[in-house]
Amino acid sequence: MKQSLKKKVILFWKGWGYSIFIAVLIATSFKSAIADWYIVPTGSMKPTIVEGDRVFVDKLSYDLKFPYTTWHIAEWDAPQRGAIVVFPSPIDGTRLIKRVVGIPGDSVEMQNDQLIINGKKVKYETIDQLNEQNLPVGGASNTYRYIEDLTGAQHPVMFLPQRLAIRTFGPLIVPEGKYFMMGDNRNNSADSRYFGFVDRSGIVGQARFVVISLDLDNHYKPRWERFFTALL
Repeated sequence: MKQSLKKKVILFWKGWGYSIFIAVLIATSFKSAIADWYIVPTGSMKPTIVEGDRVFVDKLSYDLKFPYTTWHIAEWDAPQRGAIVVFPSPIDGTRLIKRVVGIPGDSVEMQNDQLIINGKKVKYETIDQLNEQNLPVGGASNTYRYIEDLTGAQHPVMFLPQRLAIRTFGPLIVPEGKYFMMGDNRNNSADSRYFGFVDRSGIVGQARFVVISLDLDNHYKPRWERFFTALL
């Protein structure tokens, strides 16, 4: 009986097992080094990204890594201020998605929620009614939302005046090979204000667009209007 089972396993491996193994290896290598998607579990990037979004992550945005590692085979670009990137938390390794606010050499500070980069106050514009309607879900009467301009890259940000948060810090100089990250939900985001700078080598890739979005509070109902929407 055991001999017969052994022969069946060998025949399966020769027939299908090897092919399945190669297919799985190729698929996981692609996911590890080329592209992946990130399921957003929290609201730290509201109103740009909301809970239940599945975000496409381009892992070739800045470099090529050896699959399953952080070893850089080649590097052709660096994250720019305003980009949304994915990286492991410096505290516990949990995968996070945040916006690059400070690049190497930048002076970053905040005064009463006003972001200041290299001594210049970042510009904020009030969101008009049309843009307010087009923003993702997540707004409330006790929140304030604005359009922030980081070196020409405009995106919405949100503030929660009633929530305890770090609203003033710095100025801090971003060291070489490091980045300062912040969530767009400025008063409800565990970011570089709490865990410090992020190593360039730890940045997995750039988040490009929302693939699909499911409403976690409404029986995972699809948010069709968010499918395949670009991230600004």
